[in-house]
Amino acid sequence: MCVTCGCSEGAEVTLDYLGTKEDPAEHRHVLADGTVITHRHEHSETHDHHSPRDNAALHAQAHRTTLTLEQNLLAKNDQLAAQNRTWFQEQEILGLNLVSSPGSGKTTLLTRTIRDLQEQIPISVIEGDQATSNDAQRIRETGCNVVQINTGTGCHLEAAMIQKGLHELAPSPRSIVMIENVGNLVCPALFDLGEQAKVVILSVTEGEDKPMKYPHMFRASQVMILNKIDLLPYVEFDGDRCVEYALKVNPKLTIFQVSATTGEGLEDWYGWLKNTMRSLVKI
Repeated sequence: MCVTCGCSEGAEVTLDYLGTKEDPAEHRHVLADGTVITHRHEHSETHDHHSPRDNAALHAQAHRTTLTLEQNLLAKNDQLAAQNRTWFQEQEILGLNLVSSPGSGKTTLLTRTIRDLQEQIPISVIEGDQATSNDAQRIRETGCNVVQINTGTGCHLEAAMIQKGLHELAPSPRSIVMIENVGNLVCPALFDLGEQAKVVILSVTEGEDKPMKYPHMFRASQVMILNKIDLLPYVEFDGDRCVEYALKVNPKLTIFQVSATTGEGLEDWYGWLKNTMRSLVKI
């Protein structure tokens, strides 16, 4: 479950009984750990009302429980992510977590990268979507080994999912594993998958202020790819300002400006992949 946005596969529907005019309303607060707090708001003047202090205590308890749950979830995820990272290092595999909004051209960039580099570097893919295997089918057509993970209502991949995906994928040593995360610039920033780097992909069809609107994602990433630059003559997008915003949020970002359609700028991206791979290989 993601406590940031509340998404959860198999989420349960809850029903609150608000009472009738004749009966006092009973209110049920379900805390993040499943604890149910029940209390009544009496509307008759002859009954006592909860004091503001009582209500504040109830809400404080709910917030404390939510915070504890979030810390526990992230701690468990980080433990599994550390195991994934160790495994990547032992196998000399470059694991990359590709994140973006929907429609950034992430899958197109991925399939182009695979086709251009598959004769030089073995590449396999873990594909994450809420539903369908459409993108995984596109990747499979390149001849690349791919595993599809559908998250249902989940808005991001988690380290446990990647661990299972790697078991099924069985990537070869000294290769690249591309993890295409669910399209979302919020929650995936919180969840470490064990990757060596997060690669955030932004297209010129989006606003140039995206790095300022979603600073946590750009701060958590090591690489930013500005995609679809072939469309710059046809859209209102200030590329220089976008880069300026991105570096203001994260001065350490490595930035590539590319077109996955025409191939412009891809050699620099490919050069980064090759150099990063070389740094992982034990001599």
